[in-house]
Amino acid sequence: MATAVMPNLYQVQNNQLHISYSTSGIDGKPHFHYQNASHSLNFSGEQIHAESTDIGTLVSVRIRLTVDSGSTSFSLLVPTVNLQPNQTAPIQTIGITTVHRFSILPALNAGQTELYSVEALSGTAQHVAF
Repeated sequence: MATAVMPNLYQVQNNQLHISYSTSGIDGKPHFHYQNASHSLNFSGEQIHAESTDIGTLVSVRIRLTVDSGSTSFSLLVPTVNLQPNQTAPIQTIGITTVHRFSILPALNAGQTELYSVEALSGTAQHVAF
């Protein structure tokens, strides 16, 4: 029986989003590609934050940053997948866009400061040689 391998490339999408995440590339760093109708953004290394949780690995990138009105991040929930060698597995997961509200006027920072939008995503997980 072949030993299971962990995927290092995840490619997921829906009608609005196309996401590619590799845990390490030819340069040894993780890479994340985010594309929606108006933006195509690439991230690598320390621009990507990955946090292991009980429900999978939460991989986050900052897709918009302003000095005076907050920022927007996108997080991909990467599920645990066990692969056989040279196998690609279908996956279903979610992407979370978070608007981090902030104002330079302290009175405007009251209430909920993170607003979430959740997207269902599907695609593949595979192990590739970089």
